[in-house]
Amino acid sequence: MTYHPNVRLEFASATDPGMVRAHNEDSVAVSAEYGLAVLADGMGGYNAGEVAALMATASLRHQIEAALTENPQLFEAEAVELWHQWLQSHIQHVNLDIYEAGLSNEEFSGMGTTLVMALFYGQRLLVAHIGDSRLYRLRHGNFLQITRDHSLLQAEIDVGLITPEEARHALHKNLVTRAVGVTPFVSADMQELDTQAGDTYLLCSDGLTDMVEDEIIAAILENQKYSLEAKASLLIETANDRGGRDNISVILIRVDTHANKQLHATDRLTA
Repeated sequence: MTYHPNVRLEFASATDPGMVRAHNEDSVAVSAEYGLAVLADGMGGYNAGEVAALMATASLRHQIEAALTENPQLFEAEAVELWHQWLQSHIQHVNLDIYEAGLSNEEFSGMGTTLVMALFYGQRLLVAHIGDSRLYRLRHGNFLQITRDHSLLQAEIDVGLITPEEARHALHKNLVTRAVGVTPFVSADMQELDTQAGDTYLLCSDGLTDMVEDEIIAAILENQKYSLEAKASLLIETANDRGGRDNISVILIRVDTHANKQLHATDRLTA
């Protein structure tokens, strides 16, 4: 028996180095069969950010797929805390791997990465994030930022030192206060959400949100003329048209219908 998200999902992803950076230090991983999406934005050293981001996305995808294949009933337990502890332990394992790699290889010294991930099951969504990569939800025309940045700017907004509009033009907008692999221990913020048919979820690096206002992102996602793949490409293109000062990565997930019975693997993969 294998794990199944028990919901029909459509995925699309895209990543681009942007117009300024020579290397792409973002990484994305999607597992449609397991209802999983992971996005990381690496940092530190020459190409070290790319290594950290790839380690995070590849390792989390592998660990989560293996765990859910071995124990498909993992999310049938009543205790939500157990699910959070399970995922937190996987993220901490990745964090330690990246941290130790940075200590053992001078090229990778100080490397780290942001992380945002979404795991769908039944009519629920488990979200985990560290840093300033984000998850948004579009539902019935309402575009909502679900995650809250771990950044110096967000801390200044929280205490009233700067307004959200002023933050868009700040010079230190990319300074994160929490990242994967920078310290021996890290804790992810986690949320559980109800999903609805018709929802669209966006995971993205700050290369998108620094360049494109939320209103424009929402307008692209709401446009029914475009496929999900076309919307992902258009988000990248829009960020590049506005300067593309950083790597840009997006993952889009659309909830088509909820199922009360198991979906065959072929149905999930072609949804």
